[in-house]
Amino acid sequence: MSECIFCKIANRLSGSDAEYHFEDDQISAFDDINPQAPIHILIVPKRHIPTIADIVDSDTELLGRMVRVASELAKSHHLNENGYRLVFNVKDHGGQVVDHIHLHLLGGRQLGKMNNN
Repeated sequence: MSECIFCKIANRLSGSDAEYHFEDDQISAFDDINPQAPIHILIVPKRHIPTIADIVDSDTELLGRMVRVASELAKSHHLNENGYRLVFNVKDHGGQVVDHIHLHLLGGRQLGKMNNN
């Protein structure tokens, strides 16, 4: 097993006290340790993929599954009415902190507009 913290948390090998919202054989979803919104859930594949830049054709189904899980979690957390944000951060300039792909589901309040900075 990799030393990657998300590999460990997604596969429940870390002893983490993460609150899990979803799990199947490919994906785990749990609360972000540093939430940027009232609801901030990470949808994380159990298999290590460092960044979105590293995906291959065979990962297409997994990525679609991640988005579908995010959609279901948004619904179960009552985010559909007012909206929510889905984000993949990629590498340093994109704000990626952990080198393991993860989809952020953010909601529960009005989120700021994305600026042209």
